[in-house]
Amino acid sequence: MRSTTFEKIALGLSGLTALIIGAFILFAPHAFYTSYGITLGEDASLLSELRAPGAGLASFGLLMLLGIWRHALLPIGMAAALTVFIAFPAGRLVGLAMDGMPSGSIIAALVVELVIAVLCLAAFRRRLRLPTPGFSTAKPAR
Repeated sequence: MRSTTFEKIALGLSGLTALIIGAFILFAPHAFYTSYGITLGEDASLLSELRAPGAGLASFGLLMLLGIWRHALLPIGMAAALTVFIAFPAGRLVGLAMDGMPSGSIIAALVVELVIAVLCLAAFRRRLRLPTPGFSTAKPAR
């Protein structure tokens, strides 16, 4: 089944968002977190702990974008988009419940992540209902 324009838009938006944010965290963590009102010091361990998931997020963004042009990578790109844009807001909601209200910038990020998650769920809904090739729910013969 070929990808639709809506699926490509969802993957493009989610991929660009993840790639840009991930690269920003990886290469300019001070500037990125300052935009959220968070001041980072020069602790190499902390910066390493921030850069590593930034690299992961950028990599997921690349997978999402590759899913647009390589049909074989479409399921991987979809899975990456759904994982990132459902997990991030879920984590933020846990933080909201456990830690209280974060800055307005963090709430804005939560809203953007939720919008992208809804977009991805809407774009991929028909594929999410299809049976996975190679997996069967049939019981084995005895």
